[in-house]
Amino acid sequence: MDNRILGAIIDKFKGGPVGLTTIAMAVGEEPGTLEEVYEPFLLQEGFIKRTPRGREATEKAYTHLGRKMGGDLSLF
Repeated sequence: MDNRILGAIIDKFKGGPVGLTTIAMAVGEEPGTLEEVYEPFLLQEGFIKRTPRGREATEKAYTHLGRKMGGDLSLF
């Protein structure tokens, strides 16, 4: 699920910022579950950051998923 969340932020929302509810809908999970279960780990590991405008993927998240920041984000 962690990789699905990161992938959604990067691939569907160009790395963010994106709201929690929007991420939840993209991965098929409840917003509360994302915030309480998955987000603490992603924040602690430095894969995402919370901003006033929403969640953003960090450079570490791009590297973890084998993507390049700012370029063509698809693997195809």
